[in-house]
Amino acid sequence: MSGPDFRVYLITDRKQTQGRELLEVLEKAFRGGARAVQVREKDLSGRELYKLAERVQNLAKKFKARVLINDRVDIALALDLDGVHVPVSGFPVLEARKLLGPKRLIGASTHSLAEAQAAAEAGADFITFGPVYATASKARYGPPVGVAALREAVKRVLIPVFALGGIGPNHLAEVAASGAFGMAMISAVLAASDPEQAARDLMERWQAKA
Repeated sequence: MSGPDFRVYLITDRKQTQGRELLEVLEKAFRGGARAVQVREKDLSGRELYKLAERVQNLAKKFKARVLINDRVDIALALDLDGVHVPVSGFPVLEARKLLGPKRLIGASTHSLAEAQAAAEAGADFITFGPVYATASKARYGPPVGVAALREAVKRVLIPVFALGGIGPNHLAEVAASGAFGMAMISAVLAASDPEQAARDLMERWQAKA
């Protein structure tokens, strides 16, 4: 696998599903065309996270969708997932590559140009960059970096850049114009009243370059 073969990158947060079961929402998103998901549930125990990732993997196989897991290289290896996604303070990209080998995907979260360049140099296959817009889930990372910073990261980093943070239908044209490879989101799909339609709309608009 030489790089991401998807443009819409879902990130899980079972607390944003409006009370619905996470797997139910993910299945609808896959039916809408989403083909990649990062399992990111930091409050779960290792055993609980393993079981959830296994269920997500079994579901994703039906749709030929990619499954990555946040930071847990051990679970990625145990379940033979498609890869991992590492936060800035998480498992080092370089060490993850040694353990995962060349074929699995490694994504990295970045919040500045310096972090983006460091992740690329360490061997990440792609990065998320943000938060581009204000969003409660990313508030702890500081104020939004903005579209200008996203555009600069796209220009200066040689691996695919996924815009992250507050991305919704109203932002697609601006994000697409930045040159971003794709978009990553949580609430735009998971919290939608119709996750299948939300995913389909995002996919179609992105393919049409918003």
